[in-house]
Amino acid sequence: MTPEPVTPEPPRPLRRTLLHQSWLDVAFVHWAVAPESVGGLLPRGVRPDVYGGATYVGLIALRMHRVGWLGLPGVPYFGNFPETNVRLYSVDGRGRRGVVFRSFEASRLLPVLIARLGFRLPYMWAEMSFHRKGDGVDYATRRRWPRAEGGGGAHARLGLRVGERIAEPSGLEDFLTARWGMHSDRHGRTLYLPNVHPPWRLHRAELLHLDENLITAAGLPCPAAPPVSVLFSPGVPVRFGTPA
Repeated sequence: MTPEPVTPEPPRPLRRTLLHQSWLDVAFVHWAVAPESVGGLLPRGVRPDVYGGATYVGLIALRMHRVGWLGLPGVPYFGNFPETNVRLYSVDGRGRRGVVFRSFEASRLLPVLIARLGFRLPYMWAEMSFHRKGDGVDYATRRRWPRAEGGGGAHARLGLRVGERIAEPSGLEDFLTARWGMHSDRHGRTLYLPNVHPPWRLHRAELLHLDENLITAAGLPCPAAPPVSVLFSPGVPVRFGTPA
């Protein structure tokens, strides 16, 4: 089936809200890769989504804020934490575009355990920090548990300078950020978890420094070239629906 159009707003409403949260101070760093290099890392029935003949690996750093379940208020302590994830871009047999997360680093152990045991998501407990001063933003993470293969600790240090707001995102910028679901494997079944949020307020960003091995720890080749896209957003409130 032909993939559904890339749209800056959700293509369909949620029938029920399972989870709500806000993603704040979001850094998007992306590399183009050949689709065949990541196809074996996706759940069954899902293929790499492509733009301009390439698919993409994303390193995304952000602050999770007030994670909450169903209609309950967001949790003030355990629901607030930095997160850094590695993700791929996917499309399923029904044409639904989404992302596939290869890893999540988070600084709160309880959400990590809930996500790993309850949802089989690849969350990792990490020591993390976030700092912002003026137009400079810095993120740092060092994994505590579980350790990456070979030891040494998976880590990332990322610094950006935030630039002007983007009035009209390009096709690639929409492709990389306007993703309205997550594909995941649960006990051999591929699930699609939809989400909705307002359109992103995107800014250009300059990558000041990057030292990371999260991408290789997630089973992907080490990037051989500089990132093709570096973006920043102040953030959006997000709601997730029930899995399909």
